[in-house]
Amino acid sequence: MSRHRSHVLTRLKLAPIAFAALSLPGICLADGRPFLDRLDTIAQVAPTVPANGDINPYGVAVVHHSVGALQRGNILVSNFNASNNHQGTGTTIVQISPDGSMSQFALIDPASVKGECPGGVGLTTALVVLRRGWVIVGSLPTSDGMSATMQAGCLIVLNSQGAVVETFQGGDIKGPWDMTALDKNGRAWLFVTSVLNGKVATDTPPPIDQGTVLRIPLTVPKQDEGMPTAGPTTIIGSGFAQTADPAALVIGPTGVGLAKDGTLYVADSFNNQIVAIPDAVNRQTTAFTGAVVTFNGALNVPLGLTIAPNGDIITANAGDGNLVETTPNGSQVAFKTVDTVTGAGSLFGLAIVRGGQGIYFVDDGDNTLKVLESKSPKEDEDENDDGDD
Repeated sequence: MSRHRSHVLTRLKLAPIAFAALSLPGICLADGRPFLDRLDTIAQVAPTVPANGDINPYGVAVVHHSVGALQRGNILVSNFNASNNHQGTGTTIVQISPDGSMSQFALIDPASVKGECPGGVGLTTALVVLRRGWVIVGSLPTSDGMSATMQAGCLIVLNSQGAVVETFQGGDIKGPWDMTALDKNGRAWLFVTSVLNGKVATDTPPPIDQGTVLRIPLTVPKQDEGMPTAGPTTIIGSGFAQTADPAALVIGPTGVGLAKDGTLYVADSFNNQIVAIPDAVNRQTTAFTGAVVTFNGALNVPLGLTIAPNGDIITANAGDGNLVETTPNGSQVAFKTVDTVTGAGSLFGLAIVRGGQGIYFVDDGDNTLKVLESKSPKEDEDENDDGDD
């Protein structure tokens, strides 16, 4: 195990970023058809259960650059439950190739973060892999799988070999539940939903409107030049409903996706809606609960969220087995049933397939990674792979 460190977020003041220079992975969809309408085939990629028996896959992240043990095009999946099915006790991240090979990328011994991650290890949907090979995953731990024992947790940083090197904890990091990142090689910004603010860790309390969305800037060195360093946390969203729940452990703001124009979309799970936080990278004040983009309709407790190649918002429903596509102006333009067996409660993390030809999603009903894709021939991948600088 590599020597690692833990620190409360300080340092760094980074200059504003201009969004004219940004581009998202994927293909151009010029004919205006909804992204989901292009996808017609559901296939199992691989099981997500590693040797220690961890279950309940949550987070999904695609590797875009080969570094160390990370292979370009592979998919990382984090597990939330240990083999005894206790929520908030999963300790593993697996790496899966598109052809279905699965291996363990990381097994995080709670002792390796003792004192540096309040409560220990229970890996959440908050999972990103940066271009330079750093993997960052959220921990919202319990001692027995029950809401009453939830603790604040942390963000755990691993190197490209799957070893823990540091944690980001304390301050406003209280139950990191989901996360996305803007990655510019030497600089990155994490956008993290936090769901354990206030007295949430009790049995099914009334909703507490204290859930937050955090922005954490990072300096990101190459693997042989040091470890990522975090700057000051900014609360860019606040006042979201959050509550303990015996089935879901906790319900609060979940999926996050950053659009090309700098708008951060958030799945407000408790209120069954998607909201928008403008100028998410540069803003210095909270947008509170943001502007409502869409609510109800085909939404059924949205959890996972990602941005499609055409700029639409894709969400995964907790209340059924559907993915829903919403335009930035709030029109729900398509939905696709991707889980007809276990249905409600099975969908969590989402990630766009390299080349924009489909969506990876986890199914915790049968502990697998699956893909919704098109039968048509795939176009050449063109994902702004401009190498490391």
